[in-house]
Amino acid sequence: MDKDLQELIDGLNEDLANEYAAVIMYTYNAAVVSGMYRSVLKPFFEGEITDESGHAMYLSEKISTLGGTPTTTPAEVKQLTDVRAMLEEAKKAEEDTIERYETRKKQAAALNMTELVVKLEDFIADETHHMEEMSRLLKDPRLS
Repeated sequence: MDKDLQELIDGLNEDLANEYAAVIMYTYNAAVVSGMYRSVLKPFFEGEITDESGHAMYLSEKISTLGGTPTTTPAEVKQLTDVRAMLEEAKKAEEDTIERYETRKKQAAALNMTELVVKLEDFIADETHHMEEMSRLLKDPRLS
C-alpha cells in the first residue's frame, strides 16, 4: 500500500477512535450531569451523540473502502462530574478534532480524494458548531 494512503488510513483510525470516545463522553455526561443545569445539558449532550456516531460510521466505512481495518478501540474518556469541567473537556475535544480533521483534509487533498475532502469540511463545520455552543455555555459565571 502507498505510504501516503497508509498514513491517511492511520489518521482516519485515530479520528475514528476519538469519535467513539466522543459518543462515550457525551453519553456519560448526559447520564451524570446534575444540578440546576441538568434539564438543559442532558438533552444538549444527548444531541451531540447523533452527530458523533454518524461521523464514526462514515469513518469506519471510508477506512474499509480505502483498504484499511477500522479500529474498535475508543480514545481515552475522562469521567468528570463537575459541569464546568465537562464542558471544558468537551470543548477541548472538539478543538482537537477540528485540528485533526484539518490535517486529514490536507492528506486527502494530496491524494485527490475530493469526496473525502468535502466530507471532512462538513465534519469540521459540525465540530466548530459544537465547540462554539460549548464556548457560549461556558460564559455562564454560575457554572460550578
